[in-house]
Amino acid sequence: MATRVKWIGLLFLLAAISALDADTFTNPVAPKGHDPWVIRDTGTYYYCYSDKGKIWVNQSEDLVEAVQFSGKVVWSPEAGKPWSKQLWAPELHQIEGHWYIYVAASNGKNENHRMYVLRADKPDGTFKLVGKVTAPSDKWAIDGTPLLHGDKLYFIWSGWKEDRNTAQHLYIAGMDSPEKLKGTRVRISSPEFDWEKIRGPKGKVNAHLPYVNEGPQVLQNGDAIHVVYSASGSWTDHYCLGLLTLVGEDPLEPDSWEKSPVPVFQSANGVIAPGHASFTKSPDGTEDWIIYHSAKHPGAKWNRETRMQPFTWDSDGKPVFGEPVPTGMQLNKPSR
Repeated sequence: MATRVKWIGLLFLLAAISALDADTFTNPVAPKGHDPWVIRDTGTYYYCYSDKGKIWVNQSEDLVEAVQFSGKVVWSPEAGKPWSKQLWAPELHQIEGHWYIYVAASNGKNENHRMYVLRADKPDGTFKLVGKVTAPSDKWAIDGTPLLHGDKLYFIWSGWKEDRNTAQHLYIAGMDSPEKLKGTRVRISSPEFDWEKIRGPKGKVNAHLPYVNEGPQVLQNGDAIHVVYSASGSWTDHYCLGLLTLVGEDPLEPDSWEKSPVPVFQSANGVIAPGHASFTKSPDGTEDWIIYHSAKHPGAKWNRETRMQPFTWDSDGKPVFGEPVPTGMQLNKPSR
């Protein structure tokens, strides 16, 4: 009888541990990852990423399961084209009844990177190239993302002022449609604070490397519009997140944007160079989550992994990300 009771107790313990594992996770949530983009639609999370020279979409009702290098190929570029190589930071968006992927691509030379747009009728469908998304200046461009403000559509990206990479700035332009820009580009952010201008190990000049503002992501909270962006060299241990807030009425006016003088998310607790984030809600809509990549170890450069954690808001409606949670710390999965 005692043996039977012990076995029953052990089974209950194992069941409890299994239930706990199903409802919790630890960071990093994926051993690989770069520029993670997640969007949720009708109960499903879609994770859009580039790998092996192609664009993939993975999907799951579970956010942890979604952000894995799995799923299906949704676009393979034709060889020998200006958009055939170096597919960077694809983003999946639903606009005006269609699904779009915005991606930076080149012919294999970084200086030829431009933004391109793909279109399909469903998020995991076969995407077709629509064309290049560019302002009349037609300068180097990566990390493009749309902004819907009122009934107007805009496009924000990271670009060079000229044809030489001394610095990456954030630009914005209006859109005639999800596939085409209108008007000239307007610069809304440049690397200006010390924490935005780290190009290598602290104390070294590294004058041949650029200052960096990149990876802009729109984050809205009610009527408040923010742009969370990445600053300093992505190859350094000092990559971090900055914040722009729309304080004016016209997004095309540089003075309409207010920049936080300090980073809003940076290395801490053994997590190195957190950056290029995307944002989503929990299944029940009560929680906000940040999904981001970090370096696997000091000096790892672009050897990255994927992490995520919940965040909150302050009384002014600005995001409060806190610090990256330590590796191995148990977190509850997004609330259902």
